[in-house]
Formats: sequence, C-alpha cells, structure tokens
Amino acid sequence: MSVEGVDKHYLTMPRAEAGMVVGLFGGSFNPPHEGHLLVAEMALKRLGLDQLWWMVTPGNPLKSRSNLLPLQERIALSEALIEDPRIKVTAFEEKLNTSFTAETVAHVVARNRRAHFIWVMGADSLKTFHRWQKWRQIADTVPIAIIDRPGATLSFLSSAAARALHFARVHENEALHLWRKRPPAWTFLHGPRSPLSSTAIRAGYKAETGDDEANAAKSDLLKD
Repeated sequence: MSVEGVDKHYLTMPRAEAGMVVGLFGGSFNPPHEGHLLVAEMALKRLGLDQLWWMVTPGNPLKSRSNLLPLQERIALSEALIEDPRIKVTAFEEKLNTSFTAETVAHVVARNRRAHFIWVMGADSLKTFHRWQKWRQIADTVPIAIIDRPGATLSFLSSAAARALHFARVHENEALHLWRKRPPAWTFLHGPRSPLSSTAIRAGYKAETGDDEANAAKSDLLKD
C-alpha cells in the first residue's frame, strides 16, 4: 500500500495493447454516481472502445478541494459502481503529480504509441473546457467525445471551445471511426441522460446531516 492507503495497482497506468481503442474518462468522482457510469457505458458502445480508463484524479484545479473525499474512498466507490471489466479504475495521475489533463494525455500517448486514445467527457465539462490549462493542446493530441448531459444542450454547443473547434466536429453517426480521425476531431453524442451530479449528491447528504457546508456545496455551479 502507498499514497494515502491506495493500493499500488491503482497508481500504475493500465496496460493498452497495440491496436486497442481506449477511452480516457477523467474526473474527481466526488462521489461517483450512475450519471458517470452512463457516460462510460455510452462511450464504450458508441465509440467501439476496447477499454475505458476511469481516471480518478487527485483533484480538479477549477474546483475547491475542501469537500474532496480521500482518493482511496473515491476509488472504492467507483469500483463498487462498475461491473463491466472493460472499465479500468485507475489513479495513476497521483504518481504523475499533476492535476492537468494536458500533461496526463501527453504522458499516456507518449508511452502507448501503438494504441489509440479518445478523451471522453460529459457535455457539462464542455462549457468550461476553454478554461482548462492548454486545452487546445489536448484537442490537438487526441480525438474528443462529448456525451450529452442534462442541461441546455445548445448552450454546451455554443460554448467558447465548441465554437473554436467547430471546423473539427465529426457527426455522431461516424463516432465508431472517431479514433481514426487526425486531431483535432470531436463528436457530440446524444442519448439517455442522468440528472445526477456529484455536487447535488454532496449537498443533499450534508443537508440531511445538518452540515454547515451544505449551502456552500449547493452554490458550486461546476458539476463533477
């Protein structure tokens, strides 16, 4: 055991065989819920993935860490939620000592030259994607699949990043071939949507337990 009680298995990057198509689905998962699982399952099916790496991050630099559950707890909750063996729970970013997706993606691609990767994220993240560090570098490194989430879909698609990358959008009918596209390339996948969010779950739990931080959690507009 190492790093806050996390088994070293989770701190090692999963293995990607040559020719595999792998989805990279990162988040704080604080806590993980059925909405996250729906995104993962849709990505597996619609993108034709061989694996999906469920990357439990040390923390999102755009969000407060005051309510962040311990890493080992978020890993355990993720494992309890997932049944599909193609979904690999991992926290290897902890060993990279980074919270920035651009660095993670560059690291993964550099060490797996014979595999193919797609960055997977919920549509709510698209709204703030232009605020991510080196977001254009991410888009230039791997194709991106955006899974619809509850909210104003048109507002997601009119976000700063969506407008900037409009020329690179791939119709969702071609999603199975997204991995073949040279970045930048991205697609928006419509489908079943879950109303759950980690922020709401945390706020609800704290309200029930009388925690004074409930109001602060409810005011956090950035979904996990």
